[in-house]
Amino acid sequence: MLDTSRRYETPEGIALGLRIAGPVVRSCAWAIDMLIRAGLYLAIAIPFSFLGGLGFGLSLVVFFLIEWFYPVFFELRQGATPGKKAMGLEVIQDNGTPVSWSASLLRNLLRAADFLPFLYAAGLASMLLNRNFQRLGDLAAGTLVVYRDKATQRHELPEVPPVHPPQPLTREEQRTLLAFAERTPLLTAERQVELAEILTGLSGRQGTAAVTELHAYASWLAQGR
Repeated sequence: MLDTSRRYETPEGIALGLRIAGPVVRSCAWAIDMLIRAGLYLAIAIPFSFLGGLGFGLSLVVFFLIEWFYPVFFELRQGATPGKKAMGLEVIQDNGTPVSWSASLLRNLLRAADFLPFLYAAGLASMLLNRNFQRLGDLAAGTLVVYRDKATQRHELPEVPPVHPPQPLTREEQRTLLAFAERTPLLTAERQVELAEILTGLSGRQGTAAVTELHAYASWLAQGR
């Protein structure tokens, strides 16, 4: 239960690292959403009150739609309600893919079961009893609430004319060259030379010339040639 990191592999063979959100942060997100819904209810109730009985009936219909479809709308639109987004959370399928409309609808309709017997007691018990912190709605819909980690910004490759490597490279060797070129801005000049000279057998160069030559190979690989 202490380890909330999970790894999933997509059908394309891409490994995803996901951090499962626990009860505390999800409760904070729920509180934010509750305040937003309360503001919407108030904004609707005041003008509708001037319509008498008709306004009361219409407001009840609108309240029902907001209560049950507010989460579905935002989860399908951006993967998270405003409360979850404010807390850096996102709803996804338990295989790492974006949440589907049917799963979002099911998990939110089952909030009624999670609420029992009061204040989401059943949902909290369910979250504490399974390693992925899934409430009953999540279990039924096959969904997870995870932290929305920011995408890592990749560094641009050095701008040098591309050069075909002098010999065929394995996929691992290609990744190594690209990783070296991307990391260059973070390395000192001495460290760049030190690493580049490890591949002197490939480039036939030493010193800064070895660095430039590896950058040229990486530039050629980055173009998908």
